[in-house]
Amino acid sequence: MKASDFIAEFLQKKGIKCVFELSGGMITHILDSLNQTTDIQIITMHHEQAAAFAAEGYGRITGLPGIAMATSGPGATNLLTGIGSCFFDSTPAIFITGQVNRHEQKGERRIRQLGFQETDIVAMATPITKACFQVSDPDRLPEIFEEAFNIALGGRPGPVLIDIPMDVQRAQISSETDIVPLEVGTQIDEVVLHDLIEDIRKAKRPLILSGRGIKASNCQNKFDEFVKKTKVPVITTLLGLDTIPFNDPMRVGFIGSYGNRWANIAFGECDLLIVLGSRLDIRQTGADTKFIQNRKIYHIDCEEGEINNRVKNCIGIISDLNNFFQQIDSVYKGHEFNLSEEWIEYVNELKAKWPDVKELTPKGINPNVFMHELSSTGKSAKAFLADVGSHQMWAAQSLELTKDQHFLTSGGMGAMGFSLPAAIGACFALNKKPVVIIIGDGCMQINIQELQTIVRNKLPVKIVVLNNRTLGMIRQFQDSYFESRYQSTYWGYDAPDFAKVSVAYGIDAKTIENPEDVKEAVEWFWKDEYLIKPQLLQVMIDPHTNTYPKIAFGKPITEMEPFAKPIEMEGT
Repeated sequence: MKASDFIAEFLQKKGIKCVFELSGGMITHILDSLNQTTDIQIITMHHEQAAAFAAEGYGRITGLPGIAMATSGPGATNLLTGIGSCFFDSTPAIFITGQVNRHEQKGERRIRQLGFQETDIVAMATPITKACFQVSDPDRLPEIFEEAFNIALGGRPGPVLIDIPMDVQRAQISSETDIVPLEVGTQIDEVVLHDLIEDIRKAKRPLILSGRGIKASNCQNKFDEFVKKTKVPVITTLLGLDTIPFNDPMRVGFIGSYGNRWANIAFGECDLLIVLGSRLDIRQTGADTKFIQNRKIYHIDCEEGEINNRVKNCIGIISDLNNFFQQIDSVYKGHEFNLSEEWIEYVNELKAKWPDVKELTPKGINPNVFMHELSSTGKSAKAFLADVGSHQMWAAQSLELTKDQHFLTSGGMGAMGFSLPAAIGACFALNKKPVVIIIGDGCMQINIQELQTIVRNKLPVKIVVLNNRTLGMIRQFQDSYFESRYQSTYWGYDAPDFAKVSVAYGIDAKTIENPEDVKEAVEWFWKDEYLIKPQLLQVMIDPHTNTYPKIAFGKPITEMEPFAKPIEMEGT
C-alpha cells in the first residue's frame, strides 16, 4: 500500500479522531490519504504553533497522543514551542513533519541546505522529545509508528517526532508490523509501602501534593480512592488543580509561588508530605527548600532523576502512579485511617483568615471575585483553560472546579498563546462541548488568528479576555526590581479592543469594567441561544492590579508578599 495511506489507516486504528495541521507541500500526500481513506477530522489551523497546542489540548483530554502535522522548514520549526510544552507537561503527542525528498537532502555535504526548506528538525527537536525518527527506509514506517505510539504513552507520557521525506510518503510498503508491548510496572518494596501506611496513621498534619502525573497516568479514580481511604487532605500544583473538586472537604488549596496563602502555610507546617505526580519544581516550593526537608516526604515519581533533585531527604518510590496505587491497595487490608479533625479545623481557620478574594483591593473588578463568579456560573463548561501570566494565577487561586471539569494550562514551558489553540483541541476531544478560556491581552495577541478556526468549526468556546492593557506579571516584577520602569510592559505596549476584533471574526462579544456588571456578563455565556456558539467577554482590569499572594523570593514558601519582602532578585 502507499505509505501515506498506511499512516492514515494506522492513526484511525489507534482511535485518533482529529489531527491538527497547517498545510504545506511536504505533507500533502498524508493529508490526501487522511481525507480519502479515513473518517479522521482534519483541523486546519492558521499557524503551526497553534496546531501543536491544539494537539496538546486533545492529548491531555483523551489520554491518546495528540497529532499535529507540518511541512518542512518553517512549518516544522514553528511546532517546536508546542513540542516543548508537551515534553515539560507530560502530554502524549506525535508530531509528523514532512521533509524534502531523500535525494534533495544535503547529507554529509559541507553546505547549509540542498533542498528548498530542508531543515534538520530532528536535531532541533531531540532535546524536547522522548524520541525522534527520520524515516529513510519506507519499509520501516510501520515499525516506527508503532514504536512512536508506545514511547509517547509509556512511562512519563510525552511527545515523539517523526520526520518523513516526501518520496517516502509516496512509496509502496508492506503494512505489517509487530506490536511492541507497553512498559510493565516495576515491583515496589513492600516494606516501603507498609512504612508509608504506618506514617499516614501516625501523622498529625499529613498532606498529599497532587500534580499533573495523576491526569497524565489516567488514574484519577485510583487517586480518589486513595484520598478517601487514607483521609489525607490534598494540596495541588498548578497542573494538578483539577485532580480534586473545589468543594471537596479534603481539598486544601493551590500551592506555589502564587498559591493560596492558607495552602502554602499548611504546606509549610505539615508533618508528612506524600508527593504524587509532581516534580517539586521552584514554582511549587520557592527558592528556599530547606524548610520543606524538616518532615518526612514520600515522593512517588516514574523518573528516578526527579526524586531528591531540589528537595533532599525524600523517601523515593520510583513508579508509575497506576502501578503505585495498585500495589499499595494490596497492603491496605487491616489498616484503619482516622481523619485529623484538629488539622482540618486549623486549615479551615487559615482559609477564613486569608481569603483569596481579600488579597487584592483593586480599582474596579477584582479578578479573584470574578473567577469565583465565572466558574460557579459555568458548571456547564467541560474544561477551563488558562493562558500564562497574572490571569493564570488568579484562575488557579479562585476557580471553583467541579469533579468532571478539566483545567489546562502551560506549566513547564509557560508558553503565552497556549490557551486559544489548546481549547480548540480540547473542544474537539470533548465532542464539541463548551470550554472556557481565560486569557490576558498579551497572550490573546499571540494566536488570535485561531478565532477563525473556532468560527469555521462552530466550536462553543467561551473566551474571557482579562485586559489590563499591560503585561501585568512582568510589570509587577518591574515594580519590585526596576523602580517601576515599565519598558515593554506598559511603555511601548498596547492592545486592541478585543470585542471589536471578535465581532470582525463573527463572534458575539461584550465588554465590562464595573463589578456590578460581572454576574450578568458571565450568565450571558450560558443563555440557551448561546450554548452552541463561541462568545468573547472582555473584562477590563486596572493596569496596576497585582498578583497576590506571591512568595517573597529567597524566603520560605510560607512568607508571601505583600507582607514579606523578597531578599534577592528572582531567578525564575
